[in-house]
Amino acid sequence: MKKRPKILITNDDGIHAPGIRHLWNALKDFADLVVCAPAHEQSAVGLSITIRNPLQMLPINWHNQISVHHDQAHHMGAETWSISGTPADCIKLGLNVIFDQEAPDLVVSGINRGSNAGRNVLYSGTVAGAIEGVMHNIPAIAFSCHDHHEPNYYDFENHIPLIVNHVLENPMPTGTLLNVNFPPKSHSKIQGFRMTRQGKELWVENPDKRNHPAEGSAYYWLGAKVATFDEHEESDISWLQKGYITAVPVHVGELTDHTHLNDHKESFASLKF
Repeated sequence: MKKRPKILITNDDGIHAPGIRHLWNALKDFADLVVCAPAHEQSAVGLSITIRNPLQMLPINWHNQISVHHDQAHHMGAETWSISGTPADCIKLGLNVIFDQEAPDLVVSGINRGSNAGRNVLYSGTVAGAIEGVMHNIPAIAFSCHDHHEPNYYDFENHIPLIVNHVLENPMPTGTLLNVNFPPKSHSKIQGFRMTRQGKELWVENPDKRNHPAEGSAYYWLGAKVATFDEHEESDISWLQKGYITAVPVHVGELTDHTHLNDHKESFASLKF
């Protein structure tokens, strides 16, 4: 009998976000699951961790808080923890408190509300949860969906076990995570799966200046807008626009620009002080 994998789940939208419930629901018959997720939304916090404040870790019960179909509305039986920190904090505590004896087989993060394709991986708390897993030498997958408003999470559930099983049966190199994005719901049907290269698209600032009504001083909402580029035809951005589920293997185990290092290490070493 095939052993059920053990999976640690997190997200950045928060423990009560619908996306993480659908992620749990997609995997509950496939694996033994533990959920460690932020108590409150932590979108765009990246790989930040909490070092100046204590972290509270509380067990919660998803019973009567379910966002799946009514015919599945039973006690979910999930080991679920709410943590007063970031996604990276959640993985650190999950691995050191819950899985202190035996590491999980996989870390899975999501399903994020909104795209994390392109260079948004650098801002994403969802992707950061996966990165933290990889930094502990545990394979990891980040799941996000293109649509920010009313995503069709139900449509993604059947595809998630296929992707998770593929990763478990085709191990990624040490230091590599898989960044998965689901296409916009404007496509009536998902066209298929594509493993791709990372695109260039990212959210950029769009500052909105306001004035404090009492103090008269200025303040800003940083705001955001999508910066688009001419994308490579094999990029995640291009394939998402065609209605495909994309998966980018993102390597964080080695960040050195070796070309620049080799070209300039001698001249740098010759600097005089």
